[in-house]
Amino acid sequence: MSNKLIIFDTTLRDGEQSPGASMTKNEKVRIAKVLEKMKVDVIEAGFAIASVGDFEAVQAVANVVQDSVICSLARALDKDIDRAGEALKGANASRIHTFIATSDIHMKMKLQMTPNQVVEQAVRAVKRAKRYTDNVEFSPEDAGRSDEDFLCRIIEATIKAGATTINIPDTVGYNIPHQFGATIKSLIERVPNSDKAIFSAHCHNDLGLAVANSLSAVLNGARQVECTINALGERAGNASLEELVMAVRTRQDIFDCDTDINATHILSASRLVSSVTGFIVQLNKAIVGANAFAHEAGIHQDGVLKHRETYEIMRAEDVGWNANQLVLGKHSGRNAFKVRLAELDVEFHNEESLNDAFRRFKELTDKKHEIFDEDLQALASETQTETYGAIKLVSLKVCTETGEENTATVVLSINDKEQTATANTSGAVDATFSAIDSLAGIKINLQLYSVSNVTQGTDALGEVNVRLEYNGRIVNGQGVDTDIITASAKAYVHGLNKVLTATNKVHPQI
Repeated sequence: MSNKLIIFDTTLRDGEQSPGASMTKNEKVRIAKVLEKMKVDVIEAGFAIASVGDFEAVQAVANVVQDSVICSLARALDKDIDRAGEALKGANASRIHTFIATSDIHMKMKLQMTPNQVVEQAVRAVKRAKRYTDNVEFSPEDAGRSDEDFLCRIIEATIKAGATTINIPDTVGYNIPHQFGATIKSLIERVPNSDKAIFSAHCHNDLGLAVANSLSAVLNGARQVECTINALGERAGNASLEELVMAVRTRQDIFDCDTDINATHILSASRLVSSVTGFIVQLNKAIVGANAFAHEAGIHQDGVLKHRETYEIMRAEDVGWNANQLVLGKHSGRNAFKVRLAELDVEFHNEESLNDAFRRFKELTDKKHEIFDEDLQALASETQTETYGAIKLVSLKVCTETGEENTATVVLSINDKEQTATANTSGAVDATFSAIDSLAGIKINLQLYSVSNVTQGTDALGEVNVRLEYNGRIVNGQGVDTDIITASAKAYVHGLNKVLTATNKVHPQI
């Protein structure tokens, strides 16, 4: 199957390591279902031993997803591997991904182990993982800065122990495309039993080269790439799934392989991950950015009108874009609403959530005449986020006047008990947040505040994203409303609920 390129998505594990991008169990399940629909081969659902919440999330994804292999990360430690195996019990198909550092600096300064000890522990980990599944992946952490002779040695030993996938991580995004590709090629040629495993690439984007390095790896024999939706991940992020998939598919004259990905679900997956994590997709982001298929220059517009391929190398429809047509209106019924959301890869866990979303839709049609797909997705996400946590926004009253202090009166339901607070400051948003803080009884550090419109028009839904910090914990909150101040309050409450329920996790780096 040399012509099959395996897509290993780690949005739910490595993507979650972006500051503030933690996801709940239900949010991970929602994203996993879309990844399954997209035909992602392997979904790394989490790091089972990191926390009780991570274990339960891996377990929930394993119990729900049927068509993708479900994977859990594990350090090369017995307790990690046993915990991963337990979480994956209900999976239709499972994989354990174990790792240990192999670069001189990591072995000496972090592990404080000799190379011989590292090889022994890696082999032990692979053998232990084989107790739970025949599908075992091994990663030599910081392979991009590791001695190649030592890499050959540990890879040969772990394949002999039973590893079926060997992942080569550029952990700190240090490599350059021709260098990384040459490393992959050399390892495949030099390791005697390399034909017994699939070689994989896991690249970070510290120098903006994650996708380029991954593609170079593919050209040199790698048949799995590890990636995330929207390039989410630690520091500058990971290789972007959407860019990798479409690069390989668009340039079949260069690549002798392709993926099984159903690319028409790429845009909906991107929007879902963005709404869940609060990480906004930049306008000029390849494939999924709002400007990805927009043409401003007159020469370009003229060329596209005459023949699309003069300036477009892909069809927008192939990755999920449409003409942004009106789909529903004031007189649309509940079934039409449900069917259209299903077409947008939005599903509801129960009738109560569907009814709540439909109620919000009807309220929106009274305020906004033109309803777009983006509005529907925003409403669905809002329905999910507002059921999260013990604090809920009941009402908000704001008084503003030029040259005067702004007054905000907020009513919150905290553990089903309504409480009211008023604050006066120089800004309407500041007053709103101050009132919420006084009711919560804690002072939150607002690190980021951003506003964007969901669609065009002055009556568009406004989407607010906030990043909050409290006692070293960083979370993102999101809120949407036709009124920006209300959307801001919703976002702040959403983030506050995350702060109050956040748990400490052990986040490893691959």
